[in-house]
Amino acid sequence: MTTRRLAILLPVLAVAACANPGGDLPPLPDSTRSDYRLGPEDQVRVTVFNDPRLTGEFRVTDAGTLNLPLIGAVRAGGRTTTQVERAIETAMREKNLFRDPSAAVQVVTYRPVFVLGQVERGGQFPYQPGMTALSAVAVAGGFNYRALRDYVAITRVGEDGRAQEYRATRQALLMPGDVVTVYERRF
Repeated sequence: MTTRRLAILLPVLAVAACANPGGDLPPLPDSTRSDYRLGPEDQVRVTVFNDPRLTGEFRVTDAGTLNLPLIGAVRAGGRTTTQVERAIETAMREKNLFRDPSAAVQVVTYRPVFVLGQVERGGQFPYQPGMTALSAVAVAGGFNYRALRDYVAITRVGEDGRAQEYRATRQALLMPGDVVTVYERRF
């Protein structure tokens, strides 16, 4: 290899070696505030007016259903609470339990978020509405001394059911079930 080629190749290799991990990920799309869609492991409170037998707290199964007494399985995964309310009311009408049923569904506990990588105590943590990537890192004990602090990776399952990894700022809003990865910085 000639000296001239080597002089050109060395700076290119040096820049490539300094590239930050996750820098090639697509940016996290701006999430518009839309109605929350239920998923497995969400826990909801179902209130059926005028019938305490049907009122209680239920967990969305891995199959995406709520198993309710007297009604059976009602699809909840991927639906909003309002859509689940209508589905419960429809099931009660079909089973002739009520002529004009009224149900309310409220999320009690959301799916957890997960924090991995260069944090003090990675793991699974309860989701809270309005949680950001930075607040999730704080719950995980904060960045450790080797952490890249400028951005994180967020893995999110899309509406198509497939997981996609994105590059996100520390202020990015999380969704239940998100996985936050804090990379190790290069020295």
